[in-house]
Amino acid sequence: MKRILSILLAVVVSGVSAVAQQRPPAISSPDVHPDHSITFRYFSRTAKQVTVSGEFLKAPVAMTKDTSGIWSVTVPPVKPDIYPYSFSVDSVQIADPSNTYIFANERFRRSIVDVPGDGPLVHSLQNVPHGKVGYRYYKSGTLGTTRQLLVYTPPGFNPNGKTKYPVLYLIHGGSDTEETWTKVGRANLIADNLIAQGKAKPMLIVMPYGNVRPAPMPDFTKDMVNDIVPFVEANYPVLKESNGRAVAGFSVGGGQTLNIGLTNPDMFAYVCSYAPYTATDEFRRNFTDWSPDAGKLNRQLKLFTISVGTEDFLFESVKQNIAMFQDKKLAVKPYIVPGGHTWMNCKQYLATTLQEIFR
Repeated sequence: MKRILSILLAVVVSGVSAVAQQRPPAISSPDVHPDHSITFRYFSRTAKQVTVSGEFLKAPVAMTKDTSGIWSVTVPPVKPDIYPYSFSVDSVQIADPSNTYIFANERFRRSIVDVPGDGPLVHSLQNVPHGKVGYRYYKSGTLGTTRQLLVYTPPGFNPNGKTKYPVLYLIHGGSDTEETWTKVGRANLIADNLIAQGKAKPMLIVMPYGNVRPAPMPDFTKDMVNDIVPFVEANYPVLKESNGRAVAGFSVGGGQTLNIGLTNPDMFAYVCSYAPYTATDEFRRNFTDWSPDAGKLNRQLKLFTISVGTEDFLFESVKQNIAMFQDKKLAVKPYIVPGGHTWMNCKQYLATTLQEIFR
């Protein structure tokens, strides 16, 4: 009997040991160090090659494996900001499985690393009053479905109070989602900080889901005008004239911003387009052979800006769009800054916009 028990115990111990060997070790990744260098780690005993890519790197960087199967690399100090990154494991792109901070996107599998500055950055969590971000559903008659949007309400917001707030309608880029402006762009924290400093007016920021399939973009203008704006104005104490509405967006959302704002200047007095992607049928229909009443439009638009980075792959096309609007005698205000087609630049564009609208 003792022999049988000993054998059973040995089998159990062997099984537990085998399971323990298969279970990945607990690892920390990414680790941001005081000098702003970053260590990345990934576990795999079978992978042949692992690299890390990020918008803080000029090219993918190879990671090295230790005897326990942990791949790691420490990259040199990085300029403080929020950056997407991913691993390539035997040529397959994956997010960092040890990082719960995931980039909100429908195509790319990326994680986020937050490199804090030595002082507070405009998107940092600071010791100021904070607004709230709520998830809401609205019925889109245009698209025949129920869709989600996010609503930022400023500090001290009282849904039953007498104060009527202006609204910024803020649109994400193509394949991003309604969460990208908060999870990556930190729109809520940027607004909190600027409102606390007296640099921005208290406002609502409405972040809809802008992807419309199978044919992207054309119906989103109708969805915004006919469904989203009426939903917000029926459910929140907001201003209901053009001076109380702004529209802004990035990339595909920047193109949507131009389509929405410039074809509905009676609704939106502030139009701020960030690195707009405009190679769409809707944009061509709206602005090919377009002959606006420039004087009237300039009176209706309190602010019309287009922002782009000099390393942005859309830089040349955006410059052409700016020139086209200038040729039409529109008072467009260009913002040309360093950097590429990135959410690091998006945060700059938004921080600038929030200080200029509703003034």
